[in-house]
Amino acid sequence: MELDIVGLSRLQFALTALYHFLFVPLTLGLSVIIAIMETVYVMTGRVIWRQMTKFWGTLFGINFVLGVATGITMEFQFGMNWSYYSHYVGDIFGAPLAIEGLMAFFLEATFVGLFFFGWDRMTKLQHLAATWAVAIGSNFSALWILIANGWMQNPVGAVFNPVTMRMEIEDFYAVIFNPVAQAKFVHTVSAGYVTAAVFVLGVSAWYLLKHRHVLLAKRSMAVACSFGLLSSLSVVVLGDESGYLATEHQKMKLAAIEGMWETEPAPASFTAIGFPNQAARETHHVIQIPWALGLISTRSLNTEVPGINELVARGRERVENGIQAYDALETIRTARGVANVDPSVKAMFEDHGADLGYAYLLKRYVDDPRQATAEQIDKAAWDLVPQVGPLFWSFRIMVGLGFFFIALMAAFFWQSARQRLGEPRWLLKLAVLAIPLPWIAAELGWFVAEFGRQPWIIEGVLPTAMAVSSLGVTDLLITIAGFTLFYSVLFVVEVKLMLRAIAKGPEPDDEAAPSHRLQAAPQPAE
Repeated sequence: MELDIVGLSRLQFALTALYHFLFVPLTLGLSVIIAIMETVYVMTGRVIWRQMTKFWGTLFGINFVLGVATGITMEFQFGMNWSYYSHYVGDIFGAPLAIEGLMAFFLEATFVGLFFFGWDRMTKLQHLAATWAVAIGSNFSALWILIANGWMQNPVGAVFNPVTMRMEIEDFYAVIFNPVAQAKFVHTVSAGYVTAAVFVLGVSAWYLLKHRHVLLAKRSMAVACSFGLLSSLSVVVLGDESGYLATEHQKMKLAAIEGMWETEPAPASFTAIGFPNQAARETHHVIQIPWALGLISTRSLNTEVPGINELVARGRERVENGIQAYDALETIRTARGVANVDPSVKAMFEDHGADLGYAYLLKRYVDDPRQATAEQIDKAAWDLVPQVGPLFWSFRIMVGLGFFFIALMAAFFWQSARQRLGEPRWLLKLAVLAIPLPWIAAELGWFVAEFGRQPWIIEGVLPTAMAVSSLGVTDLLITIAGFTLFYSVLFVVEVKLMLRAIAKGPEPDDEAAPSHRLQAAPQPAE
């Protein structure tokens, strides 16, 4: 990225978003895991399950607080760094963000408080209900964020008003049930479940290697590997759905991920390995899996998958159509409304209005897109191609890690079924070493999703370069340095608190206290 307002604004948002997402997936997954553990406790009355719930709940609480702290900043950035974006799509984008804020700060925060301070003030069933409310609230909070993000990838249920120069919501139902948003939600949440499962598995394996808290570790590991195996399998299945939707709504992103310059005839092959060369516009030393891309992206063996060169040619046509839409728009604005213009102008805008955003790509080269030369139109068309190399390899590393998680969880599930979770030691060590890998996979997934959408901040509607605020480079450099320093401090605090809580281990449980209602008959700790 160039050292300009657009590049620096993207860099700042990317840094804060990636930092924030260090905390989100663990919150999503741990909330469900501790709810499962407490459910077992309520059903069996065994003290060890309450102890497990409290211990993993403590780690959840540390992560939750820092996740909220880092998330607040992100929403303010829309007004600070992306003011034209906020003006252009605020009617649509603002609604899910507002709902997410209400769920995060009212629903989640309320029940998190009940989870931590309600053990001896509520019945078992009441506390269990609060714990499940935390899990459900956390996941539904993520839903609204992903609805907003899904709309940026596939802007449905909205129309452009040529008078106000804004996108306005037309069908809120379509926004909520946007297929891209729904696929992103289940895929992202499943990835969070895998993150938490690997975390619980790794920490439990460390306890077993140290011969500490063995009963807690083995039971936690049994929950984690079962939950994690289902989650890791679902991530792969739901990732397939994302690939299918990309073929329909974001063909250029798919072609870039594949490093596919020429159209792949049916049945399309998947490129397992290759070395994209963007300057030469080709991919070298390709190793392909026959038919795989056709099955993933088109669910068929008789549909071709368009390559980058063909999509650029289509983009050039849309840029030219967008120029006509831009010309009609300027006439409408001068006349102060559609009703005051010639019907032919209105018809032209209706025919080509969907391509208006493509005309805006020319703003990088000329103030008035109507004055663009053929060379500038060609450059704008090639701007539709994101950086292929980083997308190509990020996607493959993410997929490789996904299959590794399946294998890891399956191995521990097999050991659990045989009641041999404490062995072999090399497998326990592998689980400990694997702890950071789900975060790497998740961050790469977001990189592919967001970097692959460029040059659009809203796919096909608004280029990223037009969405920024009128800030100075110095202002952005200062805020980037400030955010990086502050977030790094928070990350160090998070890690230290987590390590301290893990080293300390679970607190002794006092379930026999008379203040706890619906008390189960005293049982020996297991």
